[in-house]
Amino acid sequence: MESGQLEYLTIEAYDSEDFEKGELVGSYKVMINPETYTHSYSIDYSSRQEPGTPNTSAKFEKSPPSEVSFDLVFDGSGIVKKEGKVANLIDEIEDFKKIVYDYNGDIHKPNYLKIAWGKSPPFQCHLTSMSITYKLFRPDGTPIRAEVKVAFKNFEDPNEIENKAKRNSPDLSHIITVVAGDTLPALTYKVYGEKEHYIKVARFNQLTNFRNIKPGTQIVFPPLI
Repeated sequence: MESGQLEYLTIEAYDSEDFEKGELVGSYKVMINPETYTHSYSIDYSSRQEPGTPNTSAKFEKSPPSEVSFDLVFDGSGIVKKEGKVANLIDEIEDFKKIVYDYNGDIHKPNYLKIAWGKSPPFQCHLTSMSITYKLFRPDGTPIRAEVKVAFKNFEDPNEIENKAKRNSPDLSHIITVVAGDTLPALTYKVYGEKEHYIKVARFNQLTNFRNIKPGTQIVFPPLI
């Protein structure tokens, strides 16, 4: 930060999937910022083998929500103080669990979460896993330090998901300009996920020689009805 002020990672809890309209029901500021912060992405493919072909082809299915994971240290020994006070480890962990893990009876599920740290865009998410390892104890067995491993899965507004699906839906018209090496079956597969519709596309575009399409030709891929 330009000011030199230390920014602590904060997790806000909401009672609605619409973060703009929902009510903030609580927040938690960590005692110690994580040393590492992992943001993971993945892509799902299905293996499908066309009849008469020697190998399978990987067909794109979806891009699952991204995930964030990090480790947090909670300290009740007094070495690290929160807002100038020695924290009670058990109470501190319970406060954290209330925000990220506990069941919210008003929405019949755990809270919707927003992770914010510094200038990074807020990460809207749900908790997917949490494990607590107690590492330091008083003589009577009371824990005074713990490491908490947490993982969160990105949550996207259902309206935005629907809008994205509509923009890429085979129920909409698509226009593609042919480049060298393109074939109609391959382009049809790219748009619809199945190449069997290339005859319909050829007929719709009045292509008399669809096996040899000149680069620069614009082809309309109509909605599948």
